[in-house]
Amino acid sequence: MVHDPALDAHEHAEHAEHASHAQDPFISRVSITIAVLAVVAAAAGSLESVEGGSAITASSETVLAQDKATDLWGEYQSDSLKKHIYGIAADAGGSRADRYRRAASDAITKQKDDRTRAKESETERDRLGAESAMHERRHHWLTGSATITEVGIAISTVAIITKRRPFWFGAVALGCIGASLLAIAYTM
Repeated sequence: MVHDPALDAHEHAEHAEHASHAQDPFISRVSITIAVLAVVAAAAGSLESVEGGSAITASSETVLAQDKATDLWGEYQSDSLKKHIYGIAADAGGSRADRYRRAASDAITKQKDDRTRAKESETERDRLGAESAMHERRHHWLTGSATITEVGIAISTVAIITKRRPFWFGAVALGCIGASLLAIAYTM
């Protein structure tokens, strides 16, 4: 079963509207509470999905940046071997000694470029890893927010059925906690 926060919010708002027709001020207040909690739960649920997707995307890009760095370090090692082989060939002398010295020098230049590019990829990997972790932390806070707020909605329904204020106060408290967790997700 797919969980659709927007559909749930709409459904809760409809229930609140039906309950408000009872002309009981308490039921009207609880109904309004349900509508507000449904909006908070829908917002937290939607943002939770966005943050989860962003965490996965950043994590995938982290792996790609690491792969790129690994490839570049492989090229660096290859150029190091070439440099040494050409150096040995140049030291052996012969008619191609100058060409081998140039090839060794070119390998040194390429090696420096490979090192720079590999370090840039590692820096990008680290940045993307931190970004993924941030999105994951937000995702967890938003999951808590949506869950607690939805529990508040359920308790509000119990308040309507039993017409007991303590349930309503508990639902309001849970809604405040859920809204606080939503805010905390974006301040950490």
